[in-house]
Amino acid sequence: MKTRRALTSALVSIGALSLTAPFVPAAFGRTRSPPGSGSYAAFLEGVRAEAASHGVPGSVLDEALALSAPNAHVLELDRHQPEFTLTWAQYRARVIGPQRLAGARSSYQAELALLTDIWRRYRVDPRIVVGIWGLESNFGTKIGTFNVVDSLATLAYDGRRASFFRSELMNALRILGNGDVTPSRMIGSYAGAMGQPQFMPSSYLRYAVDYTGDGRRDIWTSRADVFASIANYLGKCGWVEGQPWGQPVTLTAPIDPGQAGRQSMRSLARWDAAGVRRSDGGRFSQPGVEGALLLPDGAGGDAFMIYGNFNVIRRYNPSDFYALAVGLIGNAAA
Repeated sequence: MKTRRALTSALVSIGALSLTAPFVPAAFGRTRSPPGSGSYAAFLEGVRAEAASHGVPGSVLDEALALSAPNAHVLELDRHQPEFTLTWAQYRARVIGPQRLAGARSSYQAELALLTDIWRRYRVDPRIVVGIWGLESNFGTKIGTFNVVDSLATLAYDGRRASFFRSELMNALRILGNGDVTPSRMIGSYAGAMGQPQFMPSSYLRYAVDYTGDGRRDIWTSRADVFASIANYLGKCGWVEGQPWGQPVTLTAPIDPGQAGRQSMRSLARWDAAGVRRSDGGRFSQPGVEGALLLPDGAGGDAFMIYGNFNVIRRYNPSDFYALAVGLIGNAAA
């Protein structure tokens, strides 16, 4: 079994390179009438009947579905989402500030023993686990204040994506029926993302882990379960041990932006010949490795060489900006 020193060595070797549809149980989530048709009480009765037919205890449903009306604040947030586009430079300044980077460093050091244990089992870079944790919930400090069942029921009844949220509502009720959490403690974002990793209920059912062995997958208060669940998510999405996510690079010659992008994988030898260098100005020493050049703000802005694990991070959130932020926060962690 590898020690913490082995983990440090493995991370050093990585650095030297310097380089989902919801899960729905059988027959769950079938919308029996058009969303918003009929009273909210009738809608909830239909939800209750369906969940009960699949084994969710009545006592759980009594508590979880004790709702009198759709949540007006949830509907307001859903209907009035800001419509603007940030550049990468604006996004980076907003989400990767000094406070976030300092939090990554202090959190990583404070949780190193636990992160090392989880690394032994899942072989996922713990810096990336910390990066996701930091970006999703500011290292567990901002998990949302909405009752998840209330939010999902509101959006399933009168939302833009009623079928999706109906499926997630049924998954949430299944989680409650399994006894992992009580309805009052199942809190998250207005759209139903839960706990410190901000899992939707479908992701929870697929990837959440009871790392402590206490019989509950507690992504709200147990850091062990939180870290293991994130690592399990990435591992099952194809994380390759020992491969970096990417690295900042500099360009010593103009490069056609059409050659950039996640799909344009080439050997580092070819990128080197085109004038791509490590951020310290050095040349790549692993010419057989393949990567893609990412120019998130186009020519003249930041440049990154990304590798296969970058796309695994995008399985968590399909945004290049998000994956870059996770990687950079993770880099700052250690």
